[in-house]
Amino acid sequence: MDRFQEQTIEKTFDLKLMQKLWVYTKKYFWLLVLASLLLLLSTGADLYRPYLIKNIIDDYLTTDSVGLTESSGGFVAGDTSYRFDRSADSPRLETETIITADGSHQLSPGELDGLRTYKINSIMRYGFILLAVVLAAFAATYFQQIVLNFVGEKVIYQIRSDLFQHLEKMDLRFYENNPVGRLVTRMTNDLDNINQLYTEVVVTFLSDVAIVGGSMVMMLVLDWRLALVSFSVLPIMAISTLIFRKEIRKAYRLVRLKLTKINTNLNENFMGMKTIQIFNQEESFIRRFDETNTEYREASLKELYVYAVFRPLLNLLYYAALILVLWYGGSRVLGRQIEVGVLVAYTLYLKQLFNPIMELAEKFNIMQSAMTSIERIFLLFQQDEGVKNTKSLPVTELKGDVEFRNVDFSYVADEPILKNVSFTAKAGQTIAFVGATGSGKSTIINLLTRLYDVDQGQILIDGIDIRDYDKHELRQKISPVLQDVYLFSGDIRNNIKLLTPGITDEAVMQAAEFVNADRIIKRFPNGLDQPVTEGGATFSQGERQLLSFARAIVHDPDILILDEATSNIDTETELLIQDAISKVVKNRTTFVVAHRLSTIQNADQIIVVHKGEIYERGTHEQLLANEGLYYDLYQLQYQETIA
Repeated sequence: MDRFQEQTIEKTFDLKLMQKLWVYTKKYFWLLVLASLLLLLSTGADLYRPYLIKNIIDDYLTTDSVGLTESSGGFVAGDTSYRFDRSADSPRLETETIITADGSHQLSPGELDGLRTYKINSIMRYGFILLAVVLAAFAATYFQQIVLNFVGEKVIYQIRSDLFQHLEKMDLRFYENNPVGRLVTRMTNDLDNINQLYTEVVVTFLSDVAIVGGSMVMMLVLDWRLALVSFSVLPIMAISTLIFRKEIRKAYRLVRLKLTKINTNLNENFMGMKTIQIFNQEESFIRRFDETNTEYREASLKELYVYAVFRPLLNLLYYAALILVLWYGGSRVLGRQIEVGVLVAYTLYLKQLFNPIMELAEKFNIMQSAMTSIERIFLLFQQDEGVKNTKSLPVTELKGDVEFRNVDFSYVADEPILKNVSFTAKAGQTIAFVGATGSGKSTIINLLTRLYDVDQGQILIDGIDIRDYDKHELRQKISPVLQDVYLFSGDIRNNIKLLTPGITDEAVMQAAEFVNADRIIKRFPNGLDQPVTEGGATFSQGERQLLSFARAIVHDPDILILDEATSNIDTETELLIQDAISKVVKNRTTFVVAHRLSTIQNADQIIVVHKGEIYERGTHEQLLANEGLYYDLYQLQYQETIA
């Protein structure tokens, strides 16, 4: 599988993904209950509004009868109903209008004014009720969003924390198989997508479902015949939505893959900018990025094409339903089978029915992003951390006896890197490894620190298999000084102590002085507070090495590892480092991976590694006397030095 290709789960249902997310959400169950109650309140208010408007229209705007009481002018007692004479013109205050009630009665302009005042007051009363309903819906929706956003932020915080902790435990195999851009995308974009699921989908989705269901019920209650006409387009809508859901998920997966590829491309480009510019390859890398960017554009356009069909189709179905309602409902109004207010309410309920469904085009985008992101994130959680604790024996203090016993190891199956490697290091000894690049020297060091576990054989420290130790406590007793020193953004202090609690500034300075790194610190007016940029770009290779020695010593290791620690540095700095090495190796078991053979002549044992096997071993003098591979390497370097 391509390194950039994402693993997919073809038969995973969205419900199963949501069940995984529910593990994080269920602790906020009562907040969700509160949000549901607020949802019921806001939905009820939304559903009541069209019905209220219907009552205003039918009872006070289009009705041909009204009840008059003493409060409407004081001229008619009781609740007698009066009917306008349809043969009269539109009534005006200066005209007289005939109404019928057990005979005939002629209203004077004053009486007619009282009648109209009654209607206006009633409409105003309904208007205040409508305003109260709108305000109630606003308040309920506001607090519902606050609650669900709070839950969303809490859930995302916990997932991000758990995911980071999980990634921190993964072995190096995992990081070799996963581009940095992919992991950064998981920790940022994917978690933001899940957050959007809470803030922009869950907040409205439940409300939309309630609105759709409630609108359908109200439409059936008002006039079931008209409701059936309105619902005739729903089967087409359902089929369209299912097809859209399938196609958009496929399209979005492709977009996510291409986005990850872009992120990885950018990360590599920025990290390697110095190399790109030195070799004058800016145009080549621009072309490479343009290819990746084009792939992303094509995937995004494919996604847009799917949306371009879905939204207009829903609009078409809505207007088709509206035309059917106006045609059939209008005929029923003219036939005096339903009131005008019912038809008006129907158009409002129809809009409430279709609006959430039409917005699914946007919400599907967010939901699909979230579903894909949940899938990806929980795939990471399912990844085995590789190197695990077994017995987790505590590590208080190591004597420093180390033994490799018949160790086999491979990074890739059937491609062995180490074959039957065995050697012993006594406490306090210095063991050096030499050999060609790729022979397996650094792999031995990686196995000793349990960055990987052996395929076969054992590695023992003080007679105990290192897999039985707690790996975190074991690593606290082993400090490496690597060829490629990485300095973190922050300050010098925390780059030496690596955020380890309990290490004082005094201890940091003592360690720095011990390995000649104090001159670096004293060069800056801020001392230990001197800012360090990402990767330590403002420090030379030698300065980074000296700070790395201080980092190793301040943790007071029982076993020290020097992996090509003196390569690629100037002569003056090498002398400082050699002086530091002579100090730090005392009373410590030390393993040295060396390129310059002159730096290991005093080692207690030199092991020559060739093609993953121990080719020869002994002291410097013994190996020269054997005139084997070590002798050849030494002669080659000696001739280069003379030259």
